[in-house]
Amino acid sequence: MNALLPLWSFWVRTSRQWPVLQTLTPFVPVVLLWQAVASWGAFPPAFFPAPMDVVRNFGTLMYKGILPEYLSDSVSRLVAGAAVGMALGIPLGLLIGLSRRAYVALWPVVLFFQAIGDIAWLPILIIWFGFGLTTMAFVIVYTVIFPVIFNTVLGVRSVKIELHRAAQSLGAPPWRILTEVVLPGALPNIVTGLRNGLGYGWRALIAAEMIVGTSGIGFMMFDARRAGSVTEIVLGMIVLGILWYIVDAWVLAPIERATGRRWGLTQ
Repeated sequence: MNALLPLWSFWVRTSRQWPVLQTLTPFVPVVLLWQAVASWGAFPPAFFPAPMDVVRNFGTLMYKGILPEYLSDSVSRLVAGAAVGMALGIPLGLLIGLSRRAYVALWPVVLFFQAIGDIAWLPILIIWFGFGLTTMAFVIVYTVIFPVIFNTVLGVRSVKIELHRAAQSLGAPPWRILTEVVLPGALPNIVTGLRNGLGYGWRALIAAEMIVGTSGIGFMMFDARRAGSVTEIVLGMIVLGILWYIVDAWVLAPIERATGRRWGLTQ
C-alpha cells in the first residue's frame, strides 16, 4: 500500500497540471475491459468490434469527410433549435413568473404539452412537413423550451420581494426592475434550464435523425444498422458522448458556475 502512495501523489500533481487526465482516467478500465472481452473471442468481431477497429473506422470516416459533415449538421441543428427554444422559453417564463394572470392562463397549457413527449409528435410532423429539417427543428425546440420555461419561472420566483420593493422605492420603472433585478436574479436558473434543455435536445435530435433524418450522427448510426456495421454504430455512440461531455463540461458548466458566483449562489 505504501508503495502506491508515490504513484498516487504523482498522478494528483500531473492531473492538476493536465485536467484532461482526470477526465480520461475513469475510462481506462472501461476500454481495457472492452478490449479483454473482444480478445476473448466469445463474440464475432462483426458483432462486437475491438477498440482499434473503432479507431480505424474513425480514421476512415474522417479521411472521407463523412464524419465531419454529419457532425457539423447535427451541431448546427442543435444550436439553431436551442436558440429558438431560448428565444421563446425565456420571455414566456418571465411572463408566467411575473404575472399571476399569465400563470393561471398559461401554466396548465405548458404542463399539458410538456407531458407529451417530443418523439410522440413525429408521426404527425412527418404528415405535415415530411422527412426534413422542419420536423427535426420542431423536435429540438419542443424539447429545449420546457426546461428553459420551468427554470426561468423558478428563477423569477426566487428573487426576493424585498428587492422588488427596494427598486420601486427608489423610483425604478418596471422595465428597469425587470432588467436590473429580475433578470440578474433569475439568470443562474435560466442557465441551468438551458443546460438541461440542451442535454434533452441533443438526445431528441439524435432520435429524430434516426427516424426522419437524411444526414447527421443519428442518421449515420441508423444507416450503419442497415449495412450491419456495428463498428460504425459504436463509433457514433462514442462521438455523441465525447461531444456532449465537451459542450457540457467545458462550456455550459463553467457558465453556470460563473453566473452562480456572480449573484452569490455559490462560494
